[in-house]
Amino acid sequence: MPVLAVNKRAHFDYEVLETFEAGMVLFGHEVKAVKNGQINLIGSYVVFKKLAGKILPELYLINAHISQYKYASSLTEYNPTRSRKILLKKKEIRRLIDKTREVGLTLVPLKIYTNHSFIKLEFALAKGKKKYDKREAIKKRDIERDLRTLTK
Repeated sequence: MPVLAVNKRAHFDYEVLETFEAGMVLFGHEVKAVKNGQINLIGSYVVFKKLAGKILPELYLINAHISQYKYASSLTEYNPTRSRKILLKKKEIRRLIDKTREVGLTLVPLKIYTNHSFIKLEFALAKGKKKYDKREAIKKRDIERDLRTLTK
């Protein structure tokens, strides 16, 4: 299960409460680009979109940048940051809707990896950290780095 992309800022900016795994709807050239590692999750997020004629809203990955596959034919109107549908069961979507109604909770993509031949997205139900929590994380990281250098 090789990891193709990681959102490094997610664990720094958010406190992860629960993680989920889902598939994504991608074009063929996007799949090849993702497997080559041409994806960036920093600044991306997951939202619910209510579509006309649908009872239940659907999940979409917003602002994830997938570069154009260099060996694909020239695509004139390709948008690298387009919204990409996330595939989940209705029961899981209902559960996520109920959870995100709580104040301060959001859905954040953590990483993209392959599971057999499928590309999977791991995203989390997370709560934003305050500025002082981030400072504590920086201090803890610095102390651990100093301890590692002293033990060598």
